Amino acid sequence: MTSLPASARPNAAVCDRYHRCVPETQIGDDTDALGAAFASGNGDLRSIYDVHGPLVYAICRKALGDDMAGEVTQDVFVSAWRGRDQFDPARGTLAAWLVGITKHRIVDHVRRERRHSDRRADIAEEPSTANTRSVARAELDRVVDRMTIVHALGSLPARPREMIALAYVQGLTHQEIADRTGIPLGTIKSDIRRGLLALRDHMGGARS
Repeated sequence: MTSLPASARPNAAVCDRYHRCVPETQIGDDTDALGAAFASGNGDLRSIYDVHGPLVYAICRKALGDDMAGEVTQDVFVSAWRGRDQFDPARGTLAAWLVGITKHRIVDHVRRERRHSDRRADIAEEPSTANTRSVARAELDRVVDRMTIVHALGSLPARPREMIALAYVQGLTHQEIADRTGIPLGTIKSDIRRGLLALRDHMGGARS
């Protein structure tokens, strides 16, 4: 059995790798192989931690702040390792499965902190708390969506990433992109189509 990296164990120090940029790798064979190996019980958790740790940490940091992001990130990977037999690569990517665990761990953390706060204040929960929780969960979903898209875009090869940014961020037509870049129109359409398919696969199940 692959042992947990020291930084993935409870109470371990926050790993510096969280602050490194996600390497520019092509979505596909490498990440699919990691997921398949993880599902079979033969995965190298250190490699999975290195590949997907930046995304998990980014979501935790955005939702909880710097102080708690490292601790909750570690909880996510400990939970994933203990529950690895529940991961099915036929139902979605490993990244999406980890994002789902991340959302649950963040919600657990917020609820735990709220309970502690309520006990310290020795006050009853107000009726508006249910609405507050709903708003908080909706905001968490928005954070997850934004960070997952950023991570997925960063994992695309440079040219498809540029084509998608020009089309969907700057709002250029395919012809305008061709005029600006000098890339053939057919190549632009193919890059955007393949890039969007890769993004869809990469994000599949992330909202579960």
